[in-house]
Amino acid sequence: MSRVVGFKKIEAVFKKAASLELDKSKADKIIDIVEKKFHDLLLVAVEKAGFNGRDIIMSADMPLTKGFEESIREFKKLEEEVDLKDVLLYLEQIPPLKYPISKELEEMLPEYIGALMLIVARVLKHVGADKKTSVEDIEKTSKILDLTL
Repeated sequence: MSRVVGFKKIEAVFKKAASLELDKSKADKIIDIVEKKFHDLLLVAVEKAGFNGRDIIMSADMPLTKGFEESIREFKKLEEEVDLKDVLLYLEQIPPLKYPISKELEEMLPEYIGALMLIVARVLKHVGADKKTSVEDIEKTSKILDLTL
């Protein structure tokens, strides 16, 4: 199964965003969190598009908070990029969404993945991860994000 982002990319973001080192054994768990939260955002966007009488998901449908939007800006400052092809391959592997994603939104999806990586890295840092991440820190971070995103 294709992942929305590879190890090298998430490793670089973690180092730049939170000064955390990431090993491959924990990277899959972290990528799982990013993919789950990304899918959750899309599911809410589907509901919002339908509520607004549209049969296409637009950027305005994405449930982004002020903090999430700031994380997008912060991700851009890291000068890292997420490959749109990887995101689209991931979308092909999950259950189909009720509505298609607009071209405008499709082009923004890598930024959302980048912001989610940055958010996970910074939450991990705040829950106590020091230089290296532990399984316990990853589980706490996952629970926090389930409550907030």
